[in-house]
Amino acid sequence: MHESSDVRIRPLALFVIGLFVAVVVVLGAMAGLFRYFAANQPRPRIPPSPLVAARQTPPEPRLEAAPVERLRALRAHEEAVLGSYGWVDRRTGAVRIPIDRAMELMVQRGGPKK
Repeated sequence: MHESSDVRIRPLALFVIGLFVAVVVVLGAMAGLFRYFAANQPRPRIPPSPLVAARQTPPEPRLEAAPVERLRALRAHEEAVLGSYGWVDRRTGAVRIPIDRAMELMVQRGGPKK
C-alpha cells in the first residue's frame, strides 16, 4: 500500500538523468572551446623587450636570506654593547657601562631625585 500523494519516481528520475546529460554536454562543449582557444591563440608580432630577460634587483626592502641568523647576530651585538664599558662621546665625556653595574650604582646612590 502507498499513498496517492507520494512523489512520482519516473518524472524525478527523468529530471536527474536530463540534468546529468546537460552537465556532460556543457562540460564537453567547454573542453572543445578551450581547445579551440588554445589552438587559435594570437601570436605576438612584436618580440619581447630585452629587459624582460635581464635580471633586475627588486627595490628595498628585500627579503632576507637568513633572517634567524641575522637576528641572532644583532641580539648578540646588542648584548655585547649593553654588557660592556665604552665611549659614547669622547668630547662630552659620555660613557656607557654595563646595565648590572648601572643598577648597582643606582641602588647605592638612592636613585633619581624627584
